Amino acid sequence: MKTFIQRISITLFSLILILNFSSCEATKNASNTQKGGAIGAAGGAILGAIIGNNTGKKGSGGELGAVIGGVVGGAAGVLIGKKMDKQAQQIEEEIPGAVVERIDDGIVITFDENSGVYFDTNQYAINSASENLLNKLANILIEYPDTNVLVVGHTDSTGADTYNMTLSKNRAFAVTNFFTNNKGLVSTRFTTNWFGEEQPIADNSTVEGRSKNRRVNIALIPNEKMKEDAENEVKN
Repeated sequence: MKTFIQRISITLFSLILILNFSSCEATKNASNTQKGGAIGAAGGAILGAIIGNNTGKKGSGGELGAVIGGVVGGAAGVLIGKKMDKQAQQIEEEIPGAVVERIDDGIVITFDENSGVYFDTNQYAINSASENLLNKLANILIEYPDTNVLVVGHTDSTGADTYNMTLSKNRAFAVTNFFTNNKGLVSTRFTTNWFGEEQPIADNSTVEGRSKNRRVNIALIPNEKMKEDAENEVKN
């Protein structure tokens, strides 16, 4: 009886969220947990745009949109949202230099020269300062195994296009390999992608803008096990 009541409560809560957050402004102001249940079929479009999927280029794991998949809606989405909220909060607390955003079902972490993981000019080796932060993030990834990880590299517009594309690739793989080779994380959790100078988030004509564009994004996405667990919890 208790399980049945819990199931009904979760379902009703989800329906209330969908009704209350149907407008754009309401969804914008909702908590991330609530958004998980409300936006449902919106898919991974917002998350894809944040990490560069709109260019259509391919990295080691193919199109990012295919990796991201759709957003889980309803009661299962609410449960997933709570888990991802908790993980995002822990990242913010333990890695204060990182920019952490909750987008759709995922978490997007941005590291640039001012906020965490950075590289020496024209280099892709991870330095000691960056390693310290990646160690902290690796511990969180170990604690939350039911997420897939996207690593995406970007550069500023200085230099030739082809050179920047290769540099962003090498930097992205440097981060991925740190997690898989140094920290023992399972390689199947990771997709690595790179976009060179094609995805600026700031003005490349300024020193500050270029420093922001030389960045690595790390996105955490619920894997199939987390989704299945959430669906089963709702059913039971």
